[in-house]
Amino acid sequence: MAGAAHGAVAQQAGDRCGEQGQPKRGPKPSLSVGRIVDTALAIADEEGLDALSMQSVAARLGVTTMALYRYVPGKAKLLDLMVDAAFGPAPDVAAVAGGWRPRLEVWARACWQEYRRRPWMVAATGMRRQLMGPRQLAWIDSALAALAGTGLPYAQQHAAFLLLVGHVRGLAQQLVDDDEEGRAEWNRLTADVWARHGGRFPALTAAIAGGAFAPRPGDPLDFGLERILDGVAALIEQS
Repeated sequence: MAGAAHGAVAQQAGDRCGEQGQPKRGPKPSLSVGRIVDTALAIADEEGLDALSMQSVAARLGVTTMALYRYVPGKAKLLDLMVDAAFGPAPDVAAVAGGWRPRLEVWARACWQEYRRRPWMVAATGMRRQLMGPRQLAWIDSALAALAGTGLPYAQQHAAFLLLVGHVRGLAQQLVDDDEEGRAEWNRLTADVWARHGGRFPALTAAIAGGAFAPRPGDPLDFGLERILDGVAALIEQS
């Protein structure tokens, strides 16, 4: 899936190289934009974004860093290509029966799986306003298609999409940051602070005692997703 399509951004990178002309020695025949992106994806999947650089990609490919610049102008463009290649195909919401709500739910759960499959994508798509390629645009198109026919103005359809994708990305980021060792240390430090200052926060103390922060069974996406869809339903009824 990762090497299947790198989209218009890859074409632009290739065109740019063509305009500049071939270097004197010429790029290695085995090197291509697709191979560079696939290698970068492998590094991100195995080691995370912190390990990704033009140098690390070049080293894994067995070429000089300068050789990569004949195909990709820099790390920022490489990230654009990676993100678009990393996303799987957008769900075909038109094939989902039952109207806008089940279609949006299918979309949200599919998007959730994409971010869970490649956790580094949360950071890669949130660090800057990146150029979106065809696959990312297809995901937005799919979400808006789910809302087609609801009677909502296009601005509200877009706002609903942003609310939904924000919920998915926020939860995905929480899980990226969560690990057993860090959670245990946080609990230890929090318990110590609470023993000394808990009386200053009565509502929070009551919530903790009532199990507000206890692990919850089931899909973490469920609660927020249902509340968002309830809100969209109420908005549709008012329109």
